[in-house]
Amino acid sequence: MSRKFFGTDGIRGRTNEGVMTAATAMRVGQAAGTHFLRGGHRHRVVIGKDTRLSGYMMESALVAGFTSVGMDVIMTGPLPTPAIALLTREMRADLGVMISASHNPYEDNGIKLFGPDGFKLSDEAEASIELLLEQEPLLVQADRIGRARRIDDARGRYIHAIKQSVASDIRFDGLKVVVDCANGAAYQVAPSAIWELGADVIAMGVEPDGTNINRDVGSTSLDAIKARVVEEGADIGIALDGDADRLIVIDEKGRAVDGDQIMGLIASRLHARGDLTGGGVVATVMSNLGLERYLQGQGLTLERAKVGDRYVLEKMKQGGFNIGGEQSGHMILLDHATTGDGTVAALRVLASLVRSGKPASELLHVFDPVPQLLKNVRYSGGKPLEAESVKAVIAEAEKELEGTGRLVIRPSGTEPVIRVMAEGDDAAQVERVVDRICDAVKDAA
Repeated sequence: MSRKFFGTDGIRGRTNEGVMTAATAMRVGQAAGTHFLRGGHRHRVVIGKDTRLSGYMMESALVAGFTSVGMDVIMTGPLPTPAIALLTREMRADLGVMISASHNPYEDNGIKLFGPDGFKLSDEAEASIELLLEQEPLLVQADRIGRARRIDDARGRYIHAIKQSVASDIRFDGLKVVVDCANGAAYQVAPSAIWELGADVIAMGVEPDGTNINRDVGSTSLDAIKARVVEEGADIGIALDGDADRLIVIDEKGRAVDGDQIMGLIASRLHARGDLTGGGVVATVMSNLGLERYLQGQGLTLERAKVGDRYVLEKMKQGGFNIGGEQSGHMILLDHATTGDGTVAALRVLASLVRSGKPASELLHVFDPVPQLLKNVRYSGGKPLEAESVKAVIAEAEKELEGTGRLVIRPSGTEPVIRVMAEGDDAAQVERVVDRICDAVKDAA
């Protein structure tokens, strides 16, 4: 079945256009609510959001949709995506909703759905909701309309829960930590959690105004935090994205550390303690070959999934893995969260920093990455990857890299872009290969 609403991570688009309108949000509430109306109990949905201006509009529309089909609504206000997953499960809700477009600019917004177990919905559940979106909603009688309320202690509940991911004998006293919250959903909870564990916290990206989320701050715009870490003489920097399910670390020298290095660090430390499950780590096809070789050197495996943390999670659950993630910074630590949680991953990194006594630049340089190059080719229509000329160039490149590198070519799930990535031991060869394929795609498009 083709998807009209759901993409690789829920529903996302430019606000007041296409699928991201208040009218559509109300229908999503009605359809998702109807899908999860099971049993005779009073049904409940938890709704959270990031700090986008349009969050109020989308929240009101979703509340109207859910209550119209008989669901009670609990609103938390701005909270990270993983906090909504956590609260959905802890409050015995039937469904959780996060209103966010993650690392996108404020003009975009999105709707992410979680089941009663706190996990993102399966493809099958999303397909069922898609079908309901095309039908007239089943509105309840007036006496069965749901009630809506806001709760004030959601932030405290989440902070308490994530602090449990750090051993009770660990404190962060003496650490100076720059925390960049991208003017997003974690602007209150992330600095508070790290401060409560004893660190000297320098917070930035904590003044949201509705339009500055991810603007020149956060995990996708690192110049500001790199400069701040060096300027303050900090031990480490923590950069989150708009909904705080993603983490990039900055070492004391102002250098960025991506998700591959973070996964390698956490996995190796858990493996040394005998707490790593599944025999390795789940990452995506985009993770660096250096990570795979590093894990193999410890007798561990790197299982690769399609791009998207939901696909990483599916493979983790299938194989019994407790660590997975993406090079871009999504970190899924299943011992502590049901979805990517940048703040939990940050706490684990900080705990490792305390235990090791090493500077961040040494601790977080787990492996030497092989040269890797990713380029995006935007196109206006058609299917350029199906052109025979493009297929021929790709086949030639695969043969050239055989045994020394990898090639990954895929269309974006959220925009009309072809992503071309190659990696291998020879940087010049990698660049030649990527450029040849990009040129072929442009010609075909």
